[in-house]
Amino acid sequence: MIDFALTDDHKTVAKLTADVAARHIKPKIADLDRAQKYDPALLDHLKEADLLGICIPEKYGGAGMDYISLGLVCEEMEYIDTSARVIFSVHIGLNSMCIYTWGNEDQKERYLIPQSRGEKIATFGLTEPAAGSDAVGILTTARKDGDLYILNGEKMWISLADVADNFLIFAWTDTDKQKKRDHSGLSAFIVERGYAGLSTGSLHGKLGVRAGNTGYIAMQDVEVPAANLLGKEGEGFKIAMSCLDNGRYTVAAGSTGLIRACMDAGREYCSTRKTFGETLDRHQLIKEMFAEMIYGYDAGRLLWQKAGWEKNRGVRSTRSTSLAKWFCTDQAEKAAYNAVQIHGAYGFSDEYPVERFFRNSKGASIYEGTREMQKLMQADYFLGIRTDRPPRCLLPAWNG
Repeated sequence: MIDFALTDDHKTVAKLTADVAARHIKPKIADLDRAQKYDPALLDHLKEADLLGICIPEKYGGAGMDYISLGLVCEEMEYIDTSARVIFSVHIGLNSMCIYTWGNEDQKERYLIPQSRGEKIATFGLTEPAAGSDAVGILTTARKDGDLYILNGEKMWISLADVADNFLIFAWTDTDKQKKRDHSGLSAFIVERGYAGLSTGSLHGKLGVRAGNTGYIAMQDVEVPAANLLGKEGEGFKIAMSCLDNGRYTVAAGSTGLIRACMDAGREYCSTRKTFGETLDRHQLIKEMFAEMIYGYDAGRLLWQKAGWEKNRGVRSTRSTSLAKWFCTDQAEKAAYNAVQIHGAYGFSDEYPVERFFRNSKGASIYEGTREMQKLMQADYFLGIRTDRPPRCLLPAWNG
């Protein structure tokens, strides 16, 4: 039997998140975006609300909610601003859920528990100056030296880079395989901010997500304990791809929040603005723009919730999260475009939030794998070029 109804717990989580965002993000976001300034106090509010481990089991310091709950948190956060949703995509989707899936008990004790409690903030380091969607194009290396790995390289466009305490870093442990572009030479490491030789910095001048911290991670002979190898040597690529399944899921869910924000902002403006003797919402072509937003929101929500349902069951959701991410981000761009059009010249002014929505909408079609990558993935599944073999990278089913 198929049931599309949200549970009482889901509704409670969504309301809690909406309240936190309305009280602690909305009053400041226009000024923070304008100043391109990250607000570190937000993390304290998210920690207090017990949201930073929303879908991690209570055993590991989390709230023990399911993956639909994570999606709802992302939607409500991005309804206010994309920068708030990014925190959940990176800290939970790309890092904590990965340690939950791949980490041993010692790593979960040392890293997952404090991250789930919000005592430590974490991020994900795959992208480099010359390697984005082409993961095997990274240049960072990890040389084994006794009980240590020596890491050298640089990561770029990393969300929370200048804020995070813990970093999930991907590097080549087999340079011969690197020359052959054999992804089985990649490995994953948990790296702490305090390690000697590691430095970070922030990037400014971004088109969107200006209130979010984005930066770089530089590593020069950084000594990482062998105990911080996540999984086994050579499993880094599989780990990274499983992380991206989770990240794409959170991006898709967040994008529906952006669509809804565009709908509500447009409706509010239409109810007061008059042209040709009547309010804008009486014009047929304006109604068409709203219809397109409704289409994007409702269909997109079904797509990400299907992916969440698969995650709850412990079923691999690579195809579903890819499709949801592609569709939802594409529709968010279109919704923002229409919202600016509805506002006319005022849409170009930061007096109205749609200007910020328009700028923020673009990034999601690029990060976590470009929309072009998602299109190729969907075609490969359809043509039988790609199939889901039973992998070790399945996220543990939710046992609520």
